[in-house]
Amino acid sequence: MANRSYHAVPTDKGWAVKREGNQRATSVHNTQKEAWHVAREWAKKHETSAVKHGMDGSVKEESSYEPK
Repeated sequence: MANRSYHAVPTDKGWAVKREGNQRATSVHNTQKEAWHVAREWAKKHETSAVKHGMDGSVKEESSYEPK
């Protein structure tokens, strides 16, 4: 099974980190910067990628920590 990415996405309660395929947020943060930091840390730990989204939902940045 492929590792699922962590996404930093805007919500009505702040910035959420969601694992790809999950409906519920793994965590919610006050700022995009905080959510992006957490998404990258979890992606590193699980050897997958992190994706940062903008307010409009578009992809702004991606970091991959998948093994080579």
